Amino acid sequence: MPRALAASAGAAGGVRAYTLQVREPMAKSTEIAAVKHVYRNAADWARINAKFILDPIARLFIRLGIRANILTFAGLLGNAAGAFFLARGEFLPGGLLILAMGPIDALDGSTARLRGETSDWGAFVDSTTDRWSEGVILLGLLAYYVQRTDAQGALLVMLALFGSMMVSYTKARAEGLGFTADVGIMTRFERYLVLAPSLLLGWPAIGLWVIASLANITAVQRFLHVRRQWYARAAKPPL
Repeated sequence: MPRALAASAGAAGGVRAYTLQVREPMAKSTEIAAVKHVYRNAADWARINAKFILDPIARLFIRLGIRANILTFAGLLGNAAGAFFLARGEFLPGGLLILAMGPIDALDGSTARLRGETSDWGAFVDSTTDRWSEGVILLGLLAYYVQRTDAQGALLVMLALFGSMMVSYTKARAEGLGFTADVGIMTRFERYLVLAPSLLLGWPAIGLWVIASLANITAVQRFLHVRRQWYARAAKPPL
């Protein structure tokens, strides 16, 4: 803290008195640092950075009187139609339909937000139909492999389905207990990014291999993430 001595003459006897003056430093101008968002996964990145594309389309749907739940169920029906083509081995039309349903799935949330109609019920409907959509797509692939008596392909579908359901379950159960579990390398968005191109290219087995492996790894990641939170909450060292 800067200090200065100021001298003054006394009234009697010319005694010089010294007064210690303390000068407060000038307040520095506060710099506002931009807080950079840390993306947890690709879905987090897409949700934040795709608003400039999704919001204008959502506003168009609002002007047309299309509500969020209509888009949600339209996405489910579109994925079911895509699964029908997959079961017949027609991967190109099936893949195109499933690819088209991805933006629809994102638009229902944007539409609800812009209409001011976000609610717990809407979130529940969206999450539930997402599980149905993913399940029916994999069911279509399972039907395809069963018809071809391809045991390896059928097993891949089951492993992918098992991993996908565990990714969703670990998050839902964790949040129900007051934890967070939105980490991992293979969320639903990433599974969509893997499966849709593999279907369009006619190589569904490659997409299934990736999902079967990484979805189950993601479930383990979330398991360990909740474990760390529990020990931090309980103030106990992890075993």
